[in-house]
Amino acid sequence: MPGEASRFSHGALRVAVLAGGPSAEHDVSLASAASIREGLLAAGHEVLAVTITRDGAWMHENELIALVPGAGLLGADVAFPALHGPFGEDGAVQGVLEALGVPFVGAGVAASALCMDKVLFKDLMRAAGCPQVDYRGVWSDRFAEAPADVLAELAGLGLPVFVKPARMGSSLGIVKVQVASAMTAALEEAFSLDELVIVEAMALGMEIECALLGSREQPLVSTPGQIVLDGDWYDFAAKYTPGGMRLVIPAPISSTAAERVRSLAREVFARVRCDGLARVDFFVDGEEVLVNELNTMPGFTPTSVYAKLIEESGVGYSALVDRLCRLALTRRRGAHLRER
Repeated sequence: MPGEASRFSHGALRVAVLAGGPSAEHDVSLASAASIREGLLAAGHEVLAVTITRDGAWMHENELIALVPGAGLLGADVAFPALHGPFGEDGAVQGVLEALGVPFVGAGVAASALCMDKVLFKDLMRAAGCPQVDYRGVWSDRFAEAPADVLAELAGLGLPVFVKPARMGSSLGIVKVQVASAMTAALEEAFSLDELVIVEAMALGMEIECALLGSREQPLVSTPGQIVLDGDWYDFAAKYTPGGMRLVIPAPISSTAAERVRSLAREVFARVRCDGLARVDFFVDGEEVLVNELNTMPGFTPTSVYAKLIEESGVGYSALVDRLCRLALTRRRGAHLRER
């Protein structure tokens, strides 16, 4: 209806902000969601706080929500899943929202699942010819059956390497292995969080991040920023401890390398069929640019890297969360028109 389209394009929206979840990033999600709610309120929207407990229950105002396929979510116009890690970014919640019939911010089911799985993502990037660090994926059952074979394969990466749970965010469970004798313990620690582990070769150069906002056909691509660390590498403490890292915008790299970062960010965003937003991480050494990973729902406080990069491009925090909600509605209306 014309009136409805006008309201969605310009008027106040009823937005359900999802927070928490059963993953190890529950508390990080709560912080992101609190900032998003404040930003949406400042933009003039009505906000519905939905907390997903560590047990997976959906709550609103301390009441359990009954989820009925096709019945929406608390009458919301759009949902903003401010969720990180498994269940939040892996397509599971996105599938629930699809079943409920609620437009939602961010990547869809397939793109979310693909980008959450670091091995699958890197396999796709390799098939597409995107430059990236060397890596190996290791399943827990194969390591249990043939540990010597696995360790021999991993030796080909050299040292040091980083051992990570393949489907976890916020640098949780990552171990830097500098001597071969420490590899087994590092793998077992990562297996405690995920049955699939990725082992990556050490990358030289700067850690560079680039933010995208918009449709995959024509996203806004930010100026690249550099992550400067006080510690040895970008672990959980560096990400979430005040003073653990600082962001330098623009990154002190050549104009050629900066344009290569932006071009690759745009290419990767489109190739995995993301939508709405993403942060793409790189390693840059001189003119060499390597893709590291794509995060479909990065940390979302006003001081998070994603928000800072987008703000540098001229979009403040309230305008950012407002635009993301309207992008979700535009995408849903476009899908409905294609189905007719």
